[in-house]
Amino acid sequence: MPETVFSRIIAGEIPCAKVYEDAHVFAFMDAGQVNPGHVIVATRQPFETLMDADEPAAAAMMVAARRIAQAVEAAFKPEGITILQANRAAGWQTVPHLHLHVLPRHKDDGVGLTWPRKEPGLDALKALAAKIVL
Repeated sequence: MPETVFSRIIAGEIPCAKVYEDAHVFAFMDAGQVNPGHVIVATRQPFETLMDADEPAAAAMMVAARRIAQAVEAAFKPEGITILQANRAAGWQTVPHLHLHVLPRHKDDGVGLTWPRKEPGLDALKALAAKIVL
């Protein structure tokens, strides 16, 4: 996997404001703070997407995100928190290194997410569900 800005931060080549680290994850303040307390939680291993990650790393990332969200909530008292994880460019991923955002939210903070709902009906939903094989 090619080197990313996150792998360089984790390796200590680029300075950061570290929030948390363990064997699987490394968390640091996002340099582009959307709101105060915006944290990036990245896997130590350079997985590109969630689908590439092994289960221990994926689980550890979410456990760390929960703990960090609780600490962010206590420190910054936001009205809400968005946990965002994106995969590949079409999914809004901007750094090809598995990570998620812990983003404190406030009413009218200017952060937007469009979600154009489509309601295909129950039969179509059942047909879509049948295509997902676990």
